Amino acid sequence: MRWFVGLLLIAGFVPLLACSKRAQRQPPPASGGLAAGDHTFTVNHGGRRRTYVVHVPPAATSALPVLLAFHGGGGWAANFQGYSELDRLSDRERFLLVYPNGTGPLPNRLLTWNAGDGCCGYAMTNTIDDIGFVVAVVADLESRTRIDRKRIYATGHSNGAILSHRLAAERPGLVAAIAPVAGSLDLKTFAPSAPVAVLQVHSVDDPRALYAGGLGPPFPGTDNRVFHQPAQSGLDRWISANGCSTRPDTLETRRGTPATGGSNQTATLLAWRGCRGGMEVRHWKLTGSGHAWPGDSRPPGGEETAGPQTTLVRAADEVWAFVSRFRRP
Repeated sequence: MRWFVGLLLIAGFVPLLACSKRAQRQPPPASGGLAAGDHTFTVNHGGRRRTYVVHVPPAATSALPVLLAFHGGGGWAANFQGYSELDRLSDRERFLLVYPNGTGPLPNRLLTWNAGDGCCGYAMTNTIDDIGFVVAVVADLESRTRIDRKRIYATGHSNGAILSHRLAAERPGLVAAIAPVAGSLDLKTFAPSAPVAVLQVHSVDDPRALYAGGLGPPFPGTDNRVFHQPAQSGLDRWISANGCSTRPDTLETRRGTPATGGSNQTATLLAWRGCRGGMEVRHWKLTGSGHAWPGDSRPPGGEETAGPQTTLVRAADEVWAFVSRFRRP
């Protein structure tokens, strides 16, 4: 049980109040699409019954873009939906928002993703085919409503961020762009067959997914530790694979205030341009903030676990503003 308690404090977890917004099963309208709101669907994959939540914006009458949103380790779909602030972007910008569930010893709680060569937990130990599952989710969604296949994107937090890197590396024909938050590329074999646009949001002072790489601290109440790959080295691999300029442009620098999380916080937006296929690699490099999803949701477990929160950048807004610029040929 101490292992379960520790997982609850991984950055993907937020207080249970954030999960009060549970997905409801709703029948599709007569047109054959999906009604506005939240739906939960089941996919049989790898001998398991897997689930995902899809949030449909109002007036979804045409083929819409899709954003895959992966919860953190120890989280779950409704949990991430509750704190990511992505639903409001879906309603405003009119895209389908998909929250898949990882796997774990409990149903729809304390779930993880097999996201790389060193991460994470139950999913990695049991060699779960999460990339195959995500492909199956997209196919299942397309059987239920019209989607824009050229505009499929992915984001994720922590363990979910690492999964978004893996998805783009191993299925670059599926996604046009990814925007991982607080999680780095973690693959020994990395040879994407097509360029993918990448935005990584990561704090130099992240106390859990260490920016410089290395063995992270034990999760509270456990002896469980995860080895993290350096954030910049992962970005460098994308820069090389995408054929981008090796020198970044500094597009913007923000300095914090007490209202945004602290005057010691900064956010610098770096961009590597000239990439193949019109793609781009960008990095919001934060200082002074921690591992939590940037925005209004407070750090789970308090700052002693996740580090300071920030609203200097808001992850939901930055994710959609970036990925929505790109499409597959």
